[in-house]
Amino acid sequence: MKLAVLTSGGDAPGMNAAVRAVVRSGIHRGWVVYGVEEGFAGLMAGNYKPLGLRDVGGILQLGGTMLGSARSLEFKTVEGRKRAVSQLRQVGIEALIVIGGNGSQAGAFTLHQEGFPVVGISSTIDNDLAGFDITLGVDTALNVALEAIDRLKTTASSHHRAFLVEVMGRDCGYLALTAGIAGGAEVTVLPEFETTPEQVVDALHDAFSRGKSHALVVVAEGAMHNAQALADHCNNRHQGVGFKLRVVTLGHVQRGGAPGAFDRLLGSRLGVAAVKQIFDRNFGVIVGLKDGQVAAVPHEEAVGVAKQLPTELLEMAQVLSR
Repeated sequence: MKLAVLTSGGDAPGMNAAVRAVVRSGIHRGWVVYGVEEGFAGLMAGNYKPLGLRDVGGILQLGGTMLGSARSLEFKTVEGRKRAVSQLRQVGIEALIVIGGNGSQAGAFTLHQEGFPVVGISSTIDNDLAGFDITLGVDTALNVALEAIDRLKTTASSHHRAFLVEVMGRDCGYLALTAGIAGGAEVTVLPEFETTPEQVVDALHDAFSRGKSHALVVVAEGAMHNAQALADHCNNRHQGVGFKLRVVTLGHVQRGGAPGAFDRLLGSRLGVAAVKQIFDRNFGVIVGLKDGQVAAVPHEEAVGVAKQLPTELLEMAQVLSR
């Protein structure tokens, strides 16, 4: 058996742990494992290299992805996918593992529908893949956001400021929601629900009136009003909100750095599980954490399906922010 593995889309902490697990568990079964460099673009270009046990040594603790990642519009075309399959066939590769989020798994699913055996590994800090509790990279990204929030709250208390902290989450507000709860935010602004600038003004003004020395608003990047727009609105109010306002956009700093223990373990578990799906010839599935256990979910149940935020967390955020 010749197996290939690639990482696609935005990098997530723990991807290297998953690559390492795929390579070593594949070799354990007597297979030859190839790494595809630069995602689907590399798949079409034939950028494949055989990976041995030592090639994936020393990467467990590294952020990013040793294979590189790239977005490819060409792969979305029939011609692009035909070129990719042709390259795979030339090398003799019989199955492919794709590590990535919603867009990457959509590409993997299309490839599977067109006849090439594919298994996915759920990996995105946005946690926007339906059917899974938490995807690879979320825990580390959340802890990076929380470290920044904790540091900001210290300086905010010293200067009686309110910070509007923008975190990643283009379509799914999970990262913002959990960071808001764990960071003690007065307001959390999500893509799934409209929060008006006046609601933010009222919450900040209420916190100031109650004598708080600081306040925190966590904003997902995909929300209708971003952090800067909300700050501008608050500052343009005749009487303001009481606090001096500052905006901090965490951006890609959440993707970088070493993965925590949870993501190293999860990446390892998912890599081994993906190889087992290949061994069992159970293709067209994504492996991930579901109901606390590693499970395989069919692509059609996860790709392109809007993931709902947990009602429990939404209610908790409302109660605890008062």
